[in-house]
Amino acid sequence: MGTRWSVRCDAAPDPDFRQLQATLQAAVDLVDAQMSPWKPGSDLMRLNRAAVDDWVDLPSEMLQELDRGLEISRLSAGAFDPAVGALVDAWGFGAVRDVPDAQAIRAAGAASHCPAHQSLELDLRAGRVCKRAPLQIDLCGIAKGYAVDCMVDVLAHCGIRHALAALDGELRALGSQADGQPWAVALESPEAGRRAAHGVVELQDLAVATSGDYRRFMQVGDARLAHSMDGRRAAPVRNDVASVTVLARTCMDADAWATALLVAGSSDGPAMAHRLGLEALWLLRREDTLVEMGSGRFDSAAT
Repeated sequence: MGTRWSVRCDAAPDPDFRQLQATLQAAVDLVDAQMSPWKPGSDLMRLNRAAVDDWVDLPSEMLQELDRGLEISRLSAGAFDPAVGALVDAWGFGAVRDVPDAQAIRAAGAASHCPAHQSLELDLRAGRVCKRAPLQIDLCGIAKGYAVDCMVDVLAHCGIRHALAALDGELRALGSQADGQPWAVALESPEAGRRAAHGVVELQDLAVATSGDYRRFMQVGDARLAHSMDGRRAAPVRNDVASVTVLARTCMDADAWATALLVAGSSDGPAMAHRLGLEALWLLRREDTLVEMGSGRFDSAAT
């Protein structure tokens, strides 16, 4: 997935850490093998190559993730949309190219866009998926969170009750620390080229994920274009949101909702979060400063 994973845990005496590490690595590798847009042989790429109206058999893990992703796509009215793969590639943020391609951008923008929840049909009982319109799926807005959930499942299966699993900026706590204290996780300040903490959030049986415009972006004149795509506009996200941090029971949900709220922006995102009971913290760019706005436990953030 182009990044590293880690686990901190308070385990029983004399655990087989070598075997545990191998099992955790296998869980992450499985997600990568199924859902990577950089691996030509992945199940995701097999789905993308399939013809419209052809049913494609998929592994249960990918079906589970797609099922939840389509539900979040529907609940967010397409703000989270896995069907933006062509846009990601056209703008140089995907596996095809690392710079924008004007012709590909025009083609992706001119194509009739149908969000994934309206154009992808799942048959969970038969373990298959069918595209009902031409589309290219990209799961980068949810796959890392799902991989963290898979790591937590491994830890729980091994009898570990106190752990913190992380993959890039997605984290999930299994229980508390052994002394009963929650896991303290830093919220990153959205500054390009600099790693600093903006604040700290405490996790216990809870996941956190952050989406923003400060890690992967391109500068076009005065505009900062984030790597996240807004399928509704057929263009990269361009708004005043520097980052959105979301808390959820699963890291898959936290990951996808952070993307959705980043795309929705400061105008529609807070109403969506309040309507759906999401716990989120926005950092907004206002002139030369950052302004906080929150929902749920972050509702006391200054506005």
